Amino acid sequence: MMSSADADWKRLYPFASNFFQIEPSVRMHYVDEHPEAEHPKADRAMGASRGTVPCIVAVHGNPTWSFYYRSIIREFSQTHRVLSVDHIGCGLSDKPQRYDYCLAQHTDNLVRWIDALDLDRIVMVVHDWGGAIGLGAAIKRLDRIAGLVVLNTGAFPPPYVPLRIAACRLPILGSFAMRYLNAFAKAATRMAIDRLDRLDPSVQAGLLAPYDSPANRVGIDRFVQDIPLSPRHRTYRVLSELEQDLPKLGHLPIRLVWGMKDWCFRPECLRRFEAVWPQAISHELSDVGHYVMEEAPDEVLGVLRKLVG
Repeated sequence: MMSSADADWKRLYPFASNFFQIEPSVRMHYVDEHPEAEHPKADRAMGASRGTVPCIVAVHGNPTWSFYYRSIIREFSQTHRVLSVDHIGCGLSDKPQRYDYCLAQHTDNLVRWIDALDLDRIVMVVHDWGGAIGLGAAIKRLDRIAGLVVLNTGAFPPPYVPLRIAACRLPILGSFAMRYLNAFAKAATRMAIDRLDRLDPSVQAGLLAPYDSPANRVGIDRFVQDIPLSPRHRTYRVLSELEQDLPKLGHLPIRLVWGMKDWCFRPECLRRFEAVWPQAISHELSDVGHYVMEEAPDEVLGVLRKLVG
């Protein structure tokens, strides 16, 4: 029987599902909402974004999914094309148990999806792992990017690893806790907020809905395993190269919206972005934690509204 919270989260996320075939047996789910008058359904899959109005692409991190961006989709889909992907292993995308879950692969998937949909004049919103993935894709497709809204994230080798994250990397025990006890995703709904005392039950249910079994938490586990703790980790090099390439985005309008109470992507991460993008405009949210879109949606929507016009 469906609980009231389950029913409520589905009302919060009333968007049609679309799928992009990454491999013959692996599909990536995405939301693609827009004004029907501007983007007829017959044209929505290919080339529908080209024109003078930017499209918005929102890229989530771990352990969230496109549900995290529901307020952006609702707010802007009457005037803009708004898209949000679920990375493989996340949200409503397929969750293969054997798959190369790593930053380079997720970035390549996003680039292929952008190319397949022929997206142009993209204003990209990124958060958490979506920062490294989305910014990596933006660098590879610079001619398609019109602006950036960067929420608490990193795009460089981690300058520190919080103890709460390091504990999830304990051999055997870490993966067991994340996959069989849902320790990472469930804990995040309580530990990633500061302004709010707690998330609404329907919101918590929505954030957790795709991760309802050990098999369905494979992506969460593998994202944590992909955090490079030393230069020997293959993703360390990818992040190092990404950091070196960040200045290539410096000509764009960039907005940095930061929850200053985030214990994971702390203010020093914001300062690193400010150093590489001195022209970026920062919006510091003094009482907000990691889940910026849950605690401060109005502030983010206001920043995005000014950017996309």
